[in-house]
Amino acid sequence: MATKELQKNATEKTTQFAFSRQNYVLVIVGLVVMGIGFLLMIGGGSDDPNEFSDALFNFQRLTLAPILILTGYIIEIFAILKRPKTKQ
Repeated sequence: MATKELQKNATEKTTQFAFSRQNYVLVIVGLVVMGIGFLLMIGGGSDDPNEFSDALFNFQRLTLAPILILTGYIIEIFAILKRPKTKQ
């Protein structure tokens, strides 16, 4: 009798992954946001090494790009810590 109950409990339990589909989507969104932030930081230099370029100190590189990178990290942390919904 006990063996039948154990077999029944074993078949009812299904293997669940640590992350759900929503977690993976959030991870990808976070990576894309961080990638955009890093792409916005590129450039600003001068073609001539003897000439200084003020393009290095614009809003895009000093403010927007770090905010996007920080937002991407926050999304990544949320994606890792979010628990998948259990079916009951």
